[in-house]
Amino acid sequence: MKIKKYKEKYSDKVNKNTSRKKKDYSWIIRITIAAFFISLAFSFITENTLPYSNTFISILIIIIFIILGVIFDMIGIAVTVAEPKTFNSMATKNVKGSRACINLIKKASKVSSFCNDVIGDICGILSGSAGVTVALTISKQYNINLLMVTIVITSLIGALTIGGKAMGKNVAINKANEILYKFAEILMIFNKKLDSK
Repeated sequence: MKIKKYKEKYSDKVNKNTSRKKKDYSWIIRITIAAFFISLAFSFITENTLPYSNTFISILIIIIFIILGVIFDMIGIAVTVAEPKTFNSMATKNVKGSRACINLIKKASKVSSFCNDVIGDICGILSGSAGVTVALTISKQYNINLLMVTIVITSLIGALTIGGKAMGKNVAINKANEILYKFAEILMIFNKKLDSK
């Protein structure tokens, strides 16, 4: 009996939550499809570049992936930590980019999911697989044990990624508003509507 009363009393809230869940599921499907195609594009580039590149270029590509992963991790944290009051105050004075920041903060969970989980994880996976390719090249060129080279390179990639993200998190928390504002400015180059109400 108590359960029935509870269901009747909160039926409106349940319906709202259900519609929200449906939206969440559609977002999950879209982000999964986006992740697949972004990963496919990145993999295609690396697979068609690394085998034909010298060791220096290959290492440079790995470093770029690590840096990209760290940058997007910072953006993902910044959007969740940023203060809406600051940007609301800027919006009242019609500061360009302030409304874009507000719109990003409103969608913080989706923005952080895309930056941290999609771009961040893809960069992590690709830097690891690129590391294996570099290890194979170094092993052949210098006649070094492949297992040892692979362990050293993948460990270095892991250490640089973790260290970079740890440092990036600290910066993102302390400079969240500045990072979000810069990110919004870049996005506005491609989508000016982002800065509208």
